[in-house]
Amino acid sequence: MIKIKKFIRINEKIREPEVRLIGPDGSQLGVVPIQKAQEIANQHELDLVEVAPTASPPVCRVIDFSKFKYDQGKKEREAKKHQRQGRLKEIRLKPNIDDHDYQTKVKQAIGFLKKKDKVKVGLFFRGRQMEHLDLGKKIVDKFIIDTQMDGQVEKEPALEGRVISLVIAPK
Repeated sequence: MIKIKKFIRINEKIREPEVRLIGPDGSQLGVVPIQKAQEIANQHELDLVEVAPTASPPVCRVIDFSKFKYDQGKKEREAKKHQRQGRLKEIRLKPNIDDHDYQTKVKQAIGFLKKKDKVKVGLFFRGRQMEHLDLGKKIVDKFIIDTQMDGQVEKEPALEGRVISLVIAPK
């Protein structure tokens, strides 16, 4: 994983002639020359930190730099906590599955879909069961109908060797 490091300019490293300044209490101080902004930061014994370098003029804030870095790290950790990868769960079926076992598998799939996980359904054929693909297709169609309230078919059912597989994504 490549981590991109953002370089934040502080104090004398800011090269713009004018900046939009935010005071130590969070109040807008307007557009001021860089020298005046630096003087204000020195008066409060804090750092002048460039918070929005792409704005015109750039936005700078009078704040303790270590506090600024801590707050930024805290925001990143919070954002990372709330982002979630949709995982792929697998459910395996057989063409001669009993009705109760089938209902259990459907409940499992609905539970996964409610947790925002994708479900890969695989219906496995063994030996002479390959002669009765129509039974497998009926079970797969029934499975799609039973889970359509919570999910939608992302990958249509397809026969791949001895397996009919499909992917159901949460709604």
